[in-house]
Amino acid sequence: MRVLIIDGYNDEPAGLGVPPYIDIYPRYIAGAIWTYDPYAEIIYMTIDEVRKNLNKIEKISCDISILIAGVVVPGKYLGGNPANLKDALNLPNFLKSKYIFLCGPAAKFGFSKGGGSIAFLPKKIYDLYDLVIKGDPEVVIYDFLKNKNINENLMRENMDSINEFSIRGAKIIQQHPYYPNGLICEIETFRGCPRAITGGCSFCIEPIYGLPKFRSIKGVIDEISSLYSYGARNFRIGRQPDILVYQSDENYRPSPENIKKLFSSIRRNAPNIEVLHIDNVNPSTIYQYPKESEEVLKIIVEYHTPGDVAALGIESVDEEVIKKNNLKVDREGAMFSIELINKIGRERGENGLPHLLPGVNFVYGLPGESKKTFEENFEFMKEVLERGLLVRRINLRQLMILPFTRVSSFGDYLIKKHKRLFIEHKKKIRNEIDLPMIKKILPTYTIMKKVRSEVIEGNITWARQIGSYPILVGIPRKLPIGLFFDVVVLDHGPRSVSALTIPIKINSITIKELKSIPGIGEKRAASIIKKRPFSNKDQLLSCIDNPQIIKPIIDLIDFS
Repeated sequence: MRVLIIDGYNDEPAGLGVPPYIDIYPRYIAGAIWTYDPYAEIIYMTIDEVRKNLNKIEKISCDISILIAGVVVPGKYLGGNPANLKDALNLPNFLKSKYIFLCGPAAKFGFSKGGGSIAFLPKKIYDLYDLVIKGDPEVVIYDFLKNKNINENLMRENMDSINEFSIRGAKIIQQHPYYPNGLICEIETFRGCPRAITGGCSFCIEPIYGLPKFRSIKGVIDEISSLYSYGARNFRIGRQPDILVYQSDENYRPSPENIKKLFSSIRRNAPNIEVLHIDNVNPSTIYQYPKESEEVLKIIVEYHTPGDVAALGIESVDEEVIKKNNLKVDREGAMFSIELINKIGRERGENGLPHLLPGVNFVYGLPGESKKTFEENFEFMKEVLERGLLVRRINLRQLMILPFTRVSSFGDYLIKKHKRLFIEHKKKIRNEIDLPMIKKILPTYTIMKKVRSEVIEGNITWARQIGSYPILVGIPRKLPIGLFFDVVVLDHGPRSVSALTIPIKINSITIKELKSIPGIGEKRAASIIKKRPFSNKDQLLSCIDNPQIIKPIIDLIDFS
């Protein structure tokens, strides 16, 4: 049997599959196929690879072709361009397969144009695909292979019923273009929402799964061990709405004991791990159970790697919006959560970044929103900044309206009405909050270790560390893609920094690189280039009218 898996990427409230991430969909699907037929040939390609090789795709004859697609939490992506409706409509024309399947969030909720739009799935999709999978893809595909059954709505019997799939499918990561060192594996611990009993947040898809259903610690560890054996070294325990309540009691009171078992077992079974991060944290859990939450966060900091982010779904601090959308926490609870995470995680780690900082998510276009909403959210973030608290990421997004969510009946009225307000608000946050914030998180001359080069634009190479919501690093030189560098931070943008690779080769760097050093400027850069080469510090310092300019980085300079 021969199967083609096209990873069109996914982005969900609890799960990210855009490179450098690989999410559970391709891994579990491959595992289901290999469970049925251990000798099956599975070809894995990303949608970016497919777009470049459509003629090659026409020559691949398969029994089944599977497209994974769906972005329900839109963002801007450096590592890949997720599959859109045009891709989904076009691909079947090139696929030479007996069966063609579509799965992922797009199959469940449809495609959209991004934030501020309504997701839909045109009827034509059902003519082009033999199966549009609404249930769990790995379960549907396994049942199709084993029982020749077509049931697009099949779901897992329980959360550990996919353990064998997760173990067997781990080796598919070896076909990913970012493998091995640039790839990070998203790990699922549970799905469902503790607030599903009250409907959860009005816009969120997680309550659709009901109350939380946890995977066993053994199931998670066995999967990580398998991924590790195939070369994975970067992991994010991110595919859940709130890591704090994993394996908690019936009241969803955090269990420090179980979290310690999980993270210590990961370290024991994957001893040479490079990155171990988390993602979602519910601020209401922290506010409701501060003692237990503090213990859990301390355990995470003990076992993780620095540069981690606890993404808080605050959504809004406007009381009217909170009330009408059943949001998780009020302004006081949101501020308390940010304070607690800062207390535990703001110490700087060996990679140059604080150990664990909060991320803040705001959603716009919700019922109850007014001009006051934008003002209150800005004032909240201004207070965070003025109190000296650190926030690694402020995510401002317009609502994407998905079927089956309560807000879908409300429509996009406020999104359209407040479009100008949103644009102005976003600009204000970026300039007045993000910019001074990033200067605190990464002060000038901070050394960031192991940033990976990803994209070249003109003479700038854009790089990032591997991990949760990495900060974009602009390096004013063309560098080989896919390599790791240590850099020194020299300047800041609202959500990025500019830096030079270290050691700084003073006798060969360009005038543009020299000018990026604070205080050098055009004239001093030209003078340095004219007087090169230098053989030692004293020679370099003596050629600059103000030696203090270069002293902060003098020990990072290479004179060879």
